[in-house]
Amino acid sequence: MNTNLADKYNVPVPRYTSYPTVPYWDATYFTPDAWSKSVIDTIRYSEAGEGISLYIHLPFCESLCTYCGCNTRITKNHKVEEPYIKAVLQEWQMYLAFIGEKPIIKELHLGGGTPTFFSPENLQMLIQGILAHANPHEDAAFSFEGHPGNTTQGHLETLYQLGFKRLSLGIQDFDPRVQLIINRIQTVEEVESTTTIARQTGYNSINYDLIYGLPLQTLEGLQETVAEVIRLKPDRIAFYSYAHVPWVKPGQRRYTEKDLPNAEQKQILYQTGREMLKAAGYEEIGMDHFTLKTDSLYVAAQAGKLHRNFMGYTDQYSRLMIGLGVSSISDSWKGFAQNEKKVETYLELISQGQLPVFKGHLSNTEDLIIRQHILNIMCKGFTSWEKTEEFCTAFFEGLKRMEELEADGLVEIGPTNLKVTEIGKRYLRNICMTLDARLWENQPKTQLFSMAG
Repeated sequence: MNTNLADKYNVPVPRYTSYPTVPYWDATYFTPDAWSKSVIDTIRYSEAGEGISLYIHLPFCESLCTYCGCNTRITKNHKVEEPYIKAVLQEWQMYLAFIGEKPIIKELHLGGGTPTFFSPENLQMLIQGILAHANPHEDAAFSFEGHPGNTTQGHLETLYQLGFKRLSLGIQDFDPRVQLIINRIQTVEEVESTTTIARQTGYNSINYDLIYGLPLQTLEGLQETVAEVIRLKPDRIAFYSYAHVPWVKPGQRRYTEKDLPNAEQKQILYQTGREMLKAAGYEEIGMDHFTLKTDSLYVAAQAGKLHRNFMGYTDQYSRLMIGLGVSSISDSWKGFAQNEKKVETYLELISQGQLPVFKGHLSNTEDLIIRQHILNIMCKGFTSWEKTEEFCTAFFEGLKRMEELEADGLVEIGPTNLKVTEIGKRYLRNICMTLDARLWENQPKTQLFSMAG
């Protein structure tokens, strides 16, 4: 590990699940009607059978995990389940009304919050309500996030019968001291039991989320966590950097920067975990992800078909991703829209028959060119360009900024292509940032993003 590079590039950087990134969305031309037209246009010009992706945000949790950066609502009142599901299905009807045809769903993901906060019966009502007006693609991928402490056999069997074959479990760290301070308690035994039941039920891809850089996290504790994960052998592992943004997520004020590993310690945590996973047969995919060679994410990466959207990395490509539920983000490829973040506001708009979007962005030609290059770098570690792009001045200004990264050995730049080096794989966010025209045009005066390291 080159500590000089690690220190140099440990700066606030977007994660590039979109371009432009959310703080740089331009609302000049965005309205709910303009967004609806963008969705209709994408459907109209999509290839036959391409299908759409569907993300459904289920925000409720019984307790707050203090590290979490997601949009959540903490409650033990399970009477909120049914009204929320009915609202989501009403929102789906709004999209169906202007799509004008029975869509093909290629990918469906339940995120949160804690989707398994909802009872199996209510999740069944939700999914049956969605599928009553849509057809699953023959290669559809249905997945959901579960908390090991409340994901029951009933959840697993009910969702499996509805077409779900992928499960993601939030582990983060098995160290009891870390679990206590982040308020995320689950034992190795609970995780193993849930994993075993899921496999016996028929799930063919199980993901574990791990985080490095958490408060009170130690090298020994991380090594023990990764060793247990390797023993349980999930098909995928997301090994994320902890994003400390207490100005956005007040729950993170339960601890201070003094409780966090410093930049050098955090780099050691990452490198140690990475080496352990690779030694155990996991292949590094894109940024933060490791998979077994048998997993479809690895197969897609090898075939050059890896895709990235607001759900993260996926082996399913579709230009249209519709987000349902509070705070969900939709992507029509040529534009983005985000739903209201407050549950009460979302429910009120739905009851009034209004699409609950409150902000968005419609992309121009420059945005689309830069977006494709960033996507190529994040998914393939490579991008190329033609003379037809010479008019995109902003892209070539970004390449000029990239020269410093080339000097540091992070990329190799040719006359019409760019390749990320082995060293550069650790710095994908930094590489993409050099092309981020909107960020460079309007440098933030306060910290908007988490640190890269």
